[in-house]
Amino acid sequence: MLEPSFFYGAMYVNYGITVALSIAVFVITKLALDFDLLQSFIAVVVALFVLAPLNLRLSRILWINMFVNYENANSDKKQK
Repeated sequence: MLEPSFFYGAMYVNYGITVALSIAVFVITKLALDFDLLQSFIAVVVALFVLAPLNLRLSRILWINMFVNYENANSDKKQK
């Protein structure tokens, strides 16, 4: 079982991704699509809701890759 601090760290990474995604969606809808403030807010909420599963997985992957190195089991066979 993974230790609880892993999920706390992934939570902070998820927060950063969510903020970046929110800003990106807001700027795109406000500047490129010329939405008003309420429409932009609704677009941000919809984007965050739709991309939530991807966001959670991505944050866990990024957090674990900061501390654990992945070694392919077949890499030893290819080098020999």
